[in-house]
Amino acid sequence: MLKPMALMSCVCAATLCSFPAAAQTASTFEKKTFNYSEWTKGRFSEAVTVTGPSKMIFLAGVGAEDENGSGGNILYKGDFGAQCKYAYDKIKRLLEKQGAELSDVVKVVSYVTDMRYQSDYGKCRSEAFGPTLPAHTLLNVTQLAWPGMMVEVDVTAVVPLK
Repeated sequence: MLKPMALMSCVCAATLCSFPAAAQTASTFEKKTFNYSEWTKGRFSEAVTVTGPSKMIFLAGVGAEDENGSGGNILYKGDFGAQCKYAYDKIKRLLEKQGAELSDVVKVVSYVTDMRYQSDYGKCRSEAFGPTLPAHTLLNVTQLAWPGMMVEVDVTAVVPLK
């Protein structure tokens, strides 16, 4: 039997999850974003709802790890903006491999090693998503997976079944 953290890792590592077969026969799919507080508008969506049959895509934390290098090779060391842009470019490409786009993202959890980069991160995220932002949580941590990583982004997306 898997321990709770190992089980959670397995769930988060899985990239596909779908509703039961009975739900797949429905033909409607609807994603809505909501902002209830004025201060959240343009910053993030407070809630995102998904109705209908779908495929959920969970991306593990994505940062500036060199995709073609060895483990721990971090690109753009010391450049928060470049690391953030690289992470979102990588996220976009990973989603495309699963038949999704950034507009299909419903939830983002971001980790930064220095909260002084909060406004830089907000700008980077807004540039990636445009005006419709997914639900979002930003956390400050002391260190990420590899030395030199300054930002890591965990993404959940939902697309209709095809």
